[in-house]
Amino acid sequence: MDEKKLIKEKLPKHIAIIMDGNGRWAKKRSLARIMGHRKGMEVVREVVRTCHELDLEVLSLYAFSSENWQRPRSEVKALMTLLKRYLRSEIAELHKNNIKMNAIGDLKRLPEDVVSLVHEAIEKTKDNKGMVLNVALSYSGRGEIIRAVTEIGQKILTHQVQPSAIDETMLSQYLDTAGLPDPDLLIRTSGELRVSNFLLWQIAYTEMYVTDVLWPDFKKEDLYNALDDYQKRKRRFGLTDEQIRSN
Repeated sequence: MDEKKLIKEKLPKHIAIIMDGNGRWAKKRSLARIMGHRKGMEVVREVVRTCHELDLEVLSLYAFSSENWQRPRSEVKALMTLLKRYLRSEIAELHKNNIKMNAIGDLKRLPEDVVSLVHEAIEKTKDNKGMVLNVALSYSGRGEIIRAVTEIGQKILTHQVQPSAIDETMLSQYLDTAGLPDPDLLIRTSGELRVSNFLLWQIAYTEMYVTDVLWPDFKKEDLYNALDDYQKRKRRFGLTDEQIRSN
């Protein structure tokens, strides 16, 4: 698939990606799992650059889930080291390219030095007006919804919010992604057919694209293929074809 064949006006505003398959990529090559994560980090760099070049509004990456804390301590430690390495090496380029860094998830669970670098990246790029790089760290879709409901409940107790005022718009404003559009396209690599607790509220009407390609093997062409597939779809949002045509 050639980038030139993509229709700029039909590109999604927000792409979310479940980057799966690092461990299997390494296992197939008789390598340690961390080698798959390292290769995957290189792919992150390329995908961010490509999405920036396409002038997308938001790119959300599922980098580390709440469930990932259950992995072997050595692997978690190595992942945190890779995350710090990425932030240190990429903050300057993100800022240079006018990309705004954002992070969602239960960041309090992250090591202090990681949190410090995340906040540094967010602070340095906060005034940038280009693409938003939205990174999910220690993230759980269910956990995000629970935090939002808890905060709304506390405001009900203090009479700052009336229960009758709660609707989809209000709840969205209390989610980690407040202010960001919902994803138009969710890409999952490695062929797994599940959403893995990622952006559960936000993907209600998101188009899904699953590829058997493992994340470390995911190339620019694979991204273009996903975008091409997306542009061929008809998004109905619960409406009939006739209603869409009349609009």
